[in-house]
Amino acid sequence: MIFEERRNFIKKLSLLSATLSTGPYWSYAKESPAKALEKEDPWYKTATRWGQTNITEIDVDRYDISWWRAYWKKTKIDGVIVNAGGIVSYYPSKVPFHRPAEFLGGRDLFGELCEAAHQDGLAVFARMDSNRAHREFYEAHPDWFTIDKEGNPYMAGDQYITCVNGPYYDRHIPAILEEIITLYSPEGFTDNRWVGLTRDKICYCTNCKEKFRERTGFELPLQKDWEDKAYQEWILWNYSRRLEIWDFNNQVTKKFGGPDCIWSGMNSGSLKEQCETFRDYKEIGARADILMLDYQTRDVKSGFQHNGEVGKLIHGLMGWDKLIPESMSLYLNFNWRPTFRLSSQPALEARSWMYSGIAGGIQPWWHHVSAYHEDRRMYNTAAEVFDWHKENESYLINRQPIANVGVVWSQRNQDFFGRDHPETIIEEPWRGCTHALTRARIPYLPLHVEQVADHLEDFSVLILPNLGILSEEQASAIRAFVENGGSLVVTGLCGLFDERGKRREDFLLADLMGVHASPKYNYQFEENRAKASTKHTYLRLVPELRREVDGPNSGDEPEISGKRHEILEGFDETDILPYGGMLEPVEMEQKATVLMTFVPEFPIFPPEMAWMRTPVTDIPGLVVNETPQGGKVVTFLADIDRRFSRDNISDHGLLLENVIKWSAGDTLPVTVEGPGLIECHLYRQNNLLILHLINLTNVATWRHPVEERMPIGPIKIKIKVAGMAAFTDANLKVANRAVEVNVANDTLELVVDSVSSHEMLVIS
Repeated sequence: MIFEERRNFIKKLSLLSATLSTGPYWSYAKESPAKALEKEDPWYKTATRWGQTNITEIDVDRYDISWWRAYWKKTKIDGVIVNAGGIVSYYPSKVPFHRPAEFLGGRDLFGELCEAAHQDGLAVFARMDSNRAHREFYEAHPDWFTIDKEGNPYMAGDQYITCVNGPYYDRHIPAILEEIITLYSPEGFTDNRWVGLTRDKICYCTNCKEKFRERTGFELPLQKDWEDKAYQEWILWNYSRRLEIWDFNNQVTKKFGGPDCIWSGMNSGSLKEQCETFRDYKEIGARADILMLDYQTRDVKSGFQHNGEVGKLIHGLMGWDKLIPESMSLYLNFNWRPTFRLSSQPALEARSWMYSGIAGGIQPWWHHVSAYHEDRRMYNTAAEVFDWHKENESYLINRQPIANVGVVWSQRNQDFFGRDHPETIIEEPWRGCTHALTRARIPYLPLHVEQVADHLEDFSVLILPNLGILSEEQASAIRAFVENGGSLVVTGLCGLFDERGKRREDFLLADLMGVHASPKYNYQFEENRAKASTKHTYLRLVPELRREVDGPNSGDEPEISGKRHEILEGFDETDILPYGGMLEPVEMEQKATVLMTFVPEFPIFPPEMAWMRTPVTDIPGLVVNETPQGGKVVTFLADIDRRFSRDNISDHGLLLENVIKWSAGDTLPVTVEGPGLIECHLYRQNNLLILHLINLTNVATWRHPVEERMPIGPIKIKIKVAGMAAFTDANLKVANRAVEVNVANDTLELVVDSVSSHEMLVIS
C-alpha cells in the first residue's frame, strides 16, 4: 500500500513536470510593479536578518530547540533556514528513496523547527541539497545519475552525483517540494548545491546525449576544447539548463504554495565559481525575488572590501529594492582553506566581513554548522552586528548608490576569454582596478557590459579591466558613452575577441584607444603573460626628467623634451617604474600620446649583471587619447592592474589612482582624506545621504584573521552632489552622536574624529 501511494505521488509530479515545462520560460512573467504595490509587501522583501543552524545527522537527538529559539530572539532575526530534504530528509518523507537522516528515527525535526519558527513570527526557508544521493537510489535509477565517457558514475565521497537533465530534477525534487509544502507550508525553498556537475566534468548519460543533440545538433564533446564549437555549445547549453531548473522549481513551489512561495537556489559571491557551476548571474538576478548568497568569508587576495563589492554587483542586476541575505560563517573558515566546522571564527574577523557586506547592501545571515558546539565562543559573535543592523535597518535598504565610476564585467568574458585561467586572466586585472579604487577612497559600481547602454548618463568613467570579449553591440554602447562625454580606462586586450573567443584582426575599440593590435597580440600571449611570474622589467616615463633631478650624472642624460602629463604626478624624481610583466609591440595612431614605454627583461642575479641591456624601446605601455567630444581614453597595454593585484607595488596603485582621477576630472561625488585604508559607499535615500566608512586598517589586512582593531582618524570628508545646500545635519550611527556640517560652494564638509571598525553617516 505504501509503495502504491509513492508510485501515485511520483506519477502526479511527473504530470506536473510535463505540464509546467511546456512553453518558453519567459512566458511566466512576474506581475507588473504597479499591481505589486496594491498589496502588502511579501515576506521576501521584509525579512532582513537571517539565521541558519546547518543540521548534522547526529543533531537529531540533541537539538535543543528552546535554546535556539532564545538565540533567534537574541539575534533579532526575521527568518531561519532549516534543513529539510534532498540528500537526506529531516522529516518522515514518503517520497521513494528520500532517505531519512541517520538518527532521525520517527522524529519530525524539520516540522518541529518550522512550527517553532512560525510561532515566533519568523519566515522559514526550507533548505535542500539536491546534487547527490546514496547507493540504493543509484542502483534503482542509474539513468538519473551522471556518468563519464567510460560509463562510470561520478561520485562525491560515497554519494552518487545526480544529473541535471534527468528525472531526479524533473520528478524527484518536485515531489519533495510538494510534500514539504503540503505538510509544513514554509515560506520558500533554497538549495545548497542545485547545479549538478561542475564545468570540469562532462556527463554522458542517455538524457544528456539526447537533449544536447536535440538542442544543438551536436554530439557531446569528448574533451575540453575551447576552439571546438560543440564544446562551446555545451557550455551555453549548461547555462540554459540551470535557468530552466530555476524557473521550473519556482513554478512547482508557486503552484502548490501560492504566488509568494518561491524557490531561490543559493549563489556564490565568486564570479569564477558561478562560471564553474553554470550559474548566469545576470539572468538569475533578473529572476530572483530574493537572492540567497553563499559567500561566507574573505580570502587573502580580495580582502573584506570584496564583500561590499559583491553586494553592489548583485544589486546592479536585481535592483536596490530587493534583499540579498548572505551566509556568514561563525565557524573557522578562511575561504575553505582551512575550514574547521566546529571551531569559532575570531569575532573581529567575522564581524568585519559582515559590516563590509552590509555597507554594500547585503543582509546579514549567521551560519552555524551543527546544533551543538563545545567551542561556545561563536554564540557571542553575531549579536553585536545584528543589534546594530536592527537599530539602523531603515537606512540599509531601499536606497540608491551614488558613484560615477563604473567597473565593467561580463560572465561571457570570464568563460570564453578567461577559459582555464580565469583567476589570472580576468580576476587579477579586476582586483587590481578595484583595489586601487578602494585605496583612493573612490566609490564605484560594478556594471554588467550589457547594461552600459542603459547608463550613458550615470557614469563619468568606465573601467574595462581586460574585457577581451566584446560584441559589436556592446562596443557600440561603450562608444556611445564616450561620444556622450564619458571617459574610459581600458586595460589588456579589450575587444580583441568575439563572443566565442575567436580573435579579431584588431581591438574593437581601436578608434577610441588610438592603438591597433599587432598579429602577435592574441589569446596565447595573454595566457602566457598572465601565468608568468614577476619579471625584471620596467616602464620608462615620457619625457625623462632626471637631468634636472639631484643625483649622479653620467653625461648622457637626455634633454627634457616637454612637460609630463598630470597622470604621472608624484613620479617627478624617477624616469622608470617597476613593471614585472611582458609587452608586445602595437601600432599607434598619431593622435594618441604615449606616457610610458617598455624596458625589456634583464638579469637580477648576480648583482653585477643587473643593468639594462635595452634601456629604451618604442613599445608603449600607457597611452592617452582624447576624443573630439571631450572624452578621455586611457589604455594600459602594460597589465599594471594585474601586477598591482599580484605584487601590491605602491607605484602601481598610485598610477591607477592618478589615471582614474584624471579621467573623472572634478566629477567625483566624495573625497575622503585621512590615515588608513578605508572602504567607502555613498547612497541617497529619499532626502538623506548615507555614507559608510569601513576601516580596513589592521595588521591582518591581507592575511587572516583580524585580532585587533586599529582606530583611524581624524577623517575629513567632502561631498559634492546635487542639492547639497539642503543638507544641514549629520549623525554618526555607530558613535551615536552628531557632527558639525559646513556647506560652501555646493560642497558639504565634515570631520569624523575616529573610526574603529566602521561608521555610518546619515546626512539630512
